[in-house]
Amino acid sequence: MRPDNPLIVQSDRTLLLEVAHPAFEQVRDELARFAELVKSPEHIHTYRVTPLSLWNASASGVSCQDILDTLDQWSKYSVPQNLIQEIQDHGTRYGRLKLVRKGDRLALEMDDRGLFWEIENQKSLQGLLAEPYPDQRGVFLLDGKRGEVKLQLIRLGHPVQDMAGYKDGDPLAFQLRDTLGSSGRPFRLRTYQKAAADVFHAGGGPEGGAGVLVLPCGAGKTIIGIGCMERLQTRTLVLTTNVTAVKQWKQELLDKTTLTEDQIGLYTGDTKEIKPVTIATYQILTYRRSKEAPFEHFKLFEAANWGLVVHDEVHMLPAPVFRAVAELQAKRRLGLTATLVREDGKEEDVFSLIGPKRVDVPWKVLEKDGFIATAHCLEIRVPLPTDERMEYAVANQRQRFRIASENSMKLIVVDELLKGHPNDPVLVIGQYLEQLRVLGARLNAPVLTGQTPEKERERLYGEFKTGQLKVLIVSKVANFAIDLPDASVAIQVSGTFGSRQEEAQRLGRILRPKGDRNISYFYSLISRDTTEQEFARNRQLFLTEQGYRYLIESRYFQESGLLSEPIVWPQLLEETGG
Repeated sequence: MRPDNPLIVQSDRTLLLEVAHPAFEQVRDELARFAELVKSPEHIHTYRVTPLSLWNASASGVSCQDILDTLDQWSKYSVPQNLIQEIQDHGTRYGRLKLVRKGDRLALEMDDRGLFWEIENQKSLQGLLAEPYPDQRGVFLLDGKRGEVKLQLIRLGHPVQDMAGYKDGDPLAFQLRDTLGSSGRPFRLRTYQKAAADVFHAGGGPEGGAGVLVLPCGAGKTIIGIGCMERLQTRTLVLTTNVTAVKQWKQELLDKTTLTEDQIGLYTGDTKEIKPVTIATYQILTYRRSKEAPFEHFKLFEAANWGLVVHDEVHMLPAPVFRAVAELQAKRRLGLTATLVREDGKEEDVFSLIGPKRVDVPWKVLEKDGFIATAHCLEIRVPLPTDERMEYAVANQRQRFRIASENSMKLIVVDELLKGHPNDPVLVIGQYLEQLRVLGARLNAPVLTGQTPEKERERLYGEFKTGQLKVLIVSKVANFAIDLPDASVAIQVSGTFGSRQEEAQRLGRILRPKGDRNISYFYSLISRDTTEQEFARNRQLFLTEQGYRYLIESRYFQESGLLSEPIVWPQLLEETGG
């Protein structure tokens, strides 16, 4: 027994880490390599070792012995024997099944005949596998089943190490610029950006060319994607979340590479260009005239001899695109995201069809080095006014969430927060359009929603970037892939139930570096003693997982809901160590 250590390792695969321990940050970062954060209140953070977390660890080079050494070094008590066995079992599964190329055919190879017999008798694999090797150490795949075999096997608990390599695609020669095209300033990849591209490429070997890179919003995931493209020098299809992101990708490519206008095509609702680099939205790919009709634009996947498909915001990958990716396994695939959390729990599908997690850079590491802004996070718990409390009491569960989200007292709090940031660019973010319109009229600020025409969006983004516009009110349309480098304050007035994914994206809107005073403020307004408060706990998990201290304030409100005294919120945050 070592009582001075900060970690308790339990037989149910949970790990309890003491936040107050001097080695907390070091142990947290070591655990993040092979365990998933479950909950993180003030004093004890709970992690869980899962099969997927172990497979991602194995794919990134973390051995079972590395994991056991970490647990043994920091645990107060002996590591339970059953957990040791579990780690050795699941942690060694990645690599037992290898997908290889045998001439012009694909095959699964394994050293264990028992594993061969298990696979051969699985109903879910029937119709996917062809004849076995004579020595029963492998089995050929039927043509076109590479992705489906990997998907079914991971669901059976057997992740596949894909060593079959990829088709090169048509060549596309270009270089990264030494200076930015827009300003002439020097340009080169940051150290971590270059390292991420190198890990993905893996020297061009069979293990390179497929995987997910997890980095904070503001860390330059688009630039890393461009770095991966430059390594491969091949025709590339980029898939992203919306038309604004499509245009931002094009601008970044023109600004930072020698690619020209006539080499970059946009494939959206308005434009259908197929060029050596083609940038499309997930929405256009999943469009069909009816539920029974085919996906009309899936032909884009085969429209050119792509050598790389980039999946921006890969955690948003729609189910139909998953099915298409299952058939695209001969092409290199890059996933980019700030968080691999999927609300549908399909992280395993991302692992098997896009590739394992290759890079996961802690947000606080980049903050410490000045590559992203230091974020102060504060949840302000606002009481419901008496009349709204009465309405809340008789409502059903879904109505309650909306009543709490649209709490009218939040308007007063927004006013007070803006007083504390008179010169800062502020994003007010919410879920419900009527609430946002009320705020827009109250603050005399524009409201940007999914219905806002693309030209109007671009105008508003442009005015916000140049400082002409200090307050911009946005719906969930601004959660993803929006480049607003000068935003330093985000006020979240409502959100999507308990979405950790959304919390990550919203915080990411304000994390781009800010120069000398590299600080941002993230305020989340929550109705006190309501279902919204319960859901907010889950959203906080992402922030605390990344090492942020998430403060909660409710003491400055009278029973009427009015502020009892004027508050300078940024000063309060900094004084309390936010």
